[in-house]
Amino acid sequence: MNNKIISAQGLTKAYRRGSEEIFALKEVSFVVSRGEFVAIVGPSGSGKTTLLNLLGCLDTPAEGNLRINGIEISGLKEKVLVKLRRENIGFIFQQFFLLPTLTVRENIELPLLFSQKSNYKGRIDKITELVGLKARAQHLPHQLSGGEMQRVAIGRALINEPEIILADEPTGNLDSATSQKIYELFQELYNQGLTLIIVTHNIDLAKKAHRVIYLTDGKIG
Repeated sequence: MNNKIISAQGLTKAYRRGSEEIFALKEVSFVVSRGEFVAIVGPSGSGKTTLLNLLGCLDTPAEGNLRINGIEISGLKEKVLVKLRRENIGFIFQQFFLLPTLTVRENIELPLLFSQKSNYKGRIDKITELVGLKARAQHLPHQLSGGEMQRVAIGRALINEPEIILADEPTGNLDSATSQKIYELFQELYNQGLTLIIVTHNIDLAKKAHRVIYLTDGKIG
């Protein structure tokens, strides 16, 4: 099996602003091996979120090549990209995006409606326990703390058994003690063999990852 789960070569993404061409990313190249825990850091406007969107197949580069789990994504139709995302990637965001009328268990279970997978009761139970919410499974989001809501979001990202977890500022709305607990959970996911890529402004927390990629002005520094 190829040990490279993500391979990026010369990724470039530019936007027009009036007569200007603004480069969000410029010739970014790197490889992520299966089971790595990588943090992407940099100041605001450095291209971190743009890069994460490309890695998650939510956007496409203007130039360069990107392979996810051995698949070259350039030129793929949206239907194929949707399938690739659903089967390979779990997303975690700074905003939790929980549905307020659904319980913890139902929010975690939600992606299964789109993947049309069945007989997942045992996995849902396993995930609620993994993220420390077994006793809160029937609670609604407004009954949870910020850290608990982020744990629900992490559980939701895990339900389809992705190989890759992409997280955009997953502790941005949390205090330092709660952030530490979230990173301990990420460490547990790493120990289980998942590939983790986390965008963060928090250098201290980023250093808990096993490799740090620094972005400045759309380039790896």
